[in-house]
Amino acid sequence: MSKYQQIYDVVRKIPRGKVLSYGRVAELAGLYGKARLVGYALFRVEIASDIPWQRVVNSKGEISYSIARGGGDYLQKTLLEQEGIQFTPTNRIDLRIYCWQAPLDLMDD
Repeated sequence: MSKYQQIYDVVRKIPRGKVLSYGRVAELAGLYGKARLVGYALFRVEIASDIPWQRVVNSKGEISYSIARGGGDYLQKTLLEQEGIQFTPTNRIDLRIYCWQAPLDLMDD
């Protein structure tokens, strides 16, 4: 299985209304320390794919804005809000509330 596929498998398991950080996705995919790789993998995902890419944010609970995403950043916020995630006035997600506590055996399925 490719590293990207490992990442996508983890991201597909994030429940609606919850988020994970790039670093936590990397850890759960068995790619500890490869948060940037998670970002690269998600950048390649089509917006309409079955991979809920919008549920991955940075470790501060923020959307990682990039001009290269062609407006996808703003769509990400909208999609998360539609899932019931609330942003603070400084555009952060409270990870104490919305961070998914993934089971330790997540990838044993």
